[in-house]
Amino acid sequence: MGAIIALTVKSAIDDPDRFRRSRDIGPWAGLTPRRERSGQRDVIGQIARAGDVGLRTAPYQAAIVMLNRGRRNWLTAWALRVSRRRGRKCATVALARRIGIVLHRMWRDDCEFRFTRAEATAVCAA
Repeated sequence: MGAIIALTVKSAIDDPDRFRRSRDIGPWAGLTPRRERSGQRDVIGQIARAGDVGLRTAPYQAAIVMLNRGRRNWLTAWALRVSRRRGRKCATVALARRIGIVLHRMWRDDCEFRFTRAEATAVCAA
């Protein structure tokens, strides 16, 4: 991820205390499945496309780059495991949602990204 994506997320959210939990960023940006229910039908479709278009597209593009050409880290490994179970497109949207969560948490805690799980848990435990 680069500075443009981080600035896009920061400018769209504006105040990190707006959200009580970091995982509320995904639904607010529209990075959740759209559901259509009527009678006995329950169709889970494409992403909801609610919220800010720039905030939705920036992490999605970062997710595409991370899955195809990016440096390997725990976040990419997680997305590749999701890709094996659910497919490449679902994994890309899930990774975009997770990128928003990680960026929001980094912003609130004022910390840097840890490339391995061991580093991240060691910092959180201290």
